[in-house]
Amino acid sequence: MHPRLELRNICKRYPGVVANDDVSLSIQPGEIHAVLGENGAGKSTLMKIIYGAAQADSGEIFCDGNPIAAHNPATSRALGIEMVYQHFALFESVSVVENIALSASSAFDLPSLAENIRELSLRYGMPIDPHRQVHDLSVGERQRVEIVRCLLQAPKLLILDEPTSVLTPQAVVKLFETLRQLAAEGCSIVYISHKLDEVQELCDTATVLRNGKVTGTARPKETTSLELARMMVGSKLPEMHVSPPTPSEKPVLEVNNLSVKARDHFGVDLKDVSFNVHGGEIVGLAGVSGNGQAELIALLSGERTHHNNDAIRICGTAAACLRADERRKLGLAFVPEERLGRGAVPSHTLWENAVLTAHRFGTVRKGLVDRRKASAFAAGIIDRFKVKANGPGSTAQSLSGGNLQKFIVGREIALEPKLLLVSQPTWGVDVGASAFIRQTIVDLSRAGAAVLVVSEELDELFEICDRLLVICQGQVSPPLVRKTTDREEIGLLMTGRTMSKDQMANGSGDVALQD
Repeated sequence: MHPRLELRNICKRYPGVVANDDVSLSIQPGEIHAVLGENGAGKSTLMKIIYGAAQADSGEIFCDGNPIAAHNPATSRALGIEMVYQHFALFESVSVVENIALSASSAFDLPSLAENIRELSLRYGMPIDPHRQVHDLSVGERQRVEIVRCLLQAPKLLILDEPTSVLTPQAVVKLFETLRQLAAEGCSIVYISHKLDEVQELCDTATVLRNGKVTGTARPKETTSLELARMMVGSKLPEMHVSPPTPSEKPVLEVNNLSVKARDHFGVDLKDVSFNVHGGEIVGLAGVSGNGQAELIALLSGERTHHNNDAIRICGTAAACLRADERRKLGLAFVPEERLGRGAVPSHTLWENAVLTAHRFGTVRKGLVDRRKASAFAAGIIDRFKVKANGPGSTAQSLSGGNLQKFIVGREIALEPKLLLVSQPTWGVDVGASAFIRQTIVDLSRAGAAVLVVSEELDELFEICDRLLVICQGQVSPPLVRKTTDREEIGLLMTGRTMSKDQMANGSGDVALQD
């Protein structure tokens, strides 16, 4: 039997970097094959070459024993190869069903397609409204759209890049059931993830890349996560050190009875949201994507103002009516979940992107940008956060997703904020870089800053947070002490278990679950 996919001696070079260096691997029908590596190891480039979105400089690709010449994504889809990108390929100005229709290779009927989307998304535990406009969707919801789009095509080879980063533990279980069923039916799956426990649970084989080269293969179920991680980074992993918090007497961030209607009927209304974050502590906000996180983040960051100025207070100052730049003057720093477009301007250089939020740190004088100081500031971030880039003059879009995330997080932390609001801090970031970013966030909080982390990754929240909140359908639970709760309790709250009125009152007591 021929391999479903075979790569022979794939090479790809870009100016100043060798992305793939003589890469060979094979994937059998029905095999779930992990591709592991640090950010910048060449994984995304290799996947783009398989899918036809990039062309190799040399090497051969075979599908079911047949050679594939220079090809494009349309050719790949005709061969049964589908891919879910880490950075999604969706048109924001049209609906979900229209986006999926645009990728159809044959005639379609929109009402029937919409119904198929609705049924398939529910069956796989990733509900999505086919008539919603993509620009109204959160990052997690956009990922669902991409996965459902691929599954509608009944693929022979499915490439998934970080597919579980925005799912609850219960939804991950459902997705894995789906992937195993697809594999049992003969579909081959290429699985890229930095969650090594998931790789061990799901994958049959793993190929490890480092600096563009294959450094080894493994059977994940027979290998420890530590051994896999060491194969990826080539050295001992950094260890996390989380000292006990020493919260400040007064909160740095106060949210008081914050209620707001969604801007359209596809959004989520926020209902009497109240919580606080003290200096010296990290508070985590968990929740399934699309339950009001985007609305809350917009209100906290200043992207959207609120009529009741006292609904949000920063360092004791009423701030709900203040613009984003005014809140930054109070000590707020912000890392959005969407790197390209919101966290950074794709076509601008790293030093230009540094100026976006660091203009009060000597990079701008009398309204003019000091390029030398801006470049030095950006170079300091690149060095401190080990960002793989060809210097401050590299464009944001030239970096891998994980390296761009390191730069954006580093830029905001370098501002020495009193309050850091960070959404999905390590989404798509490799294990070594994730540990470094998380440790930096912990160190910032222990130096006195207040930190609010919004994340769908429960492992991340349980590793670094002191208290946890859960948002579901626009309501935020009372705080839970991280040491006295567990993933199952948080996961159930994320999926919509209700709380009594007494439990919904502000407080720090334990939360019992009710149906």
